[in-house]
Amino acid sequence: MKIQLHNQTKEDIKEIKEILQKIFKPIKQEKNIQIIFLEQKAIHEMNLAYRQMDRPTDVLSFINDDEDDDSLGDIFISIEQARLQAEDYGHSFAREIGFLAVHGYLHLLGYDHHTDEEEKQMIEEQERILKNANLERN
Repeated sequence: MKIQLHNQTKEDIKEIKEILQKIFKPIKQEKNIQIIFLEQKAIHEMNLAYRQMDRPTDVLSFINDDEDDDSLGDIFISIEQARLQAEDYGHSFAREIGFLAVHGYLHLLGYDHHTDEEEKQMIEEQERILKNANLERN
């Protein structure tokens, strides 16, 4: 699986790129993903446009429905929101950015968290992937 990173912020994403390589390198997947890093204002606008939620969010995923394309879809992440949440949750920025990327990736694979059972399955898979990258919860 190839991951294409697109940085639409003023942030240096070198550290993030290393984190994501560590997480996704062992995953066997034929299709690729795109991860786009956005400013808080931009992800707020997307959240309003696509989810009718008038606030910033941390991650948005959009599945690519074109089966002939080699992409699973796009994951949009707010680096600023990831930093805030890492502080709020009391864990590292690496853990939070990794969590958001994996969460978005699992949505592209069809995982969801609308029911307790779906949420349980998604959390277990997220934690398995993050544990393999040594990014467990503190």
